[in-house]
Amino acid sequence: MTERNTEKVEIFGQEYKIKGVGDPHYIHRIAGYVDKKMREIAHSSGIMSQSRIAILAALNIADELHQVKEKEKNLQKEFGRKAARLGELIEDKISTGR
Repeated sequence: MTERNTEKVEIFGQEYKIKGVGDPHYIHRIAGYVDKKMREIAHSSGIMSQSRIAILAALNIADELHQVKEKEKNLQKEFGRKAARLGELIEDKISTGR
């Protein structure tokens, strides 16, 4: 059975205990990323409400994730097209003997 770690992290001035499996450094990196996003939004928007800042940070992070997934999907389509074209070229070479 995998051991669950409990890590203390600080996000936007609040301490949280996060339970997770695996690398504790990963939990700290993710928490640091969320903290950074919240601080950027607070600095650039002047919003004081921590809950609004958290919602905007979540939306920004979700947008980043969505964009990455779209790029990945487009790359997979492009790789598929190129692999199909390569297959056609190979078949053509085999059938013509060149």
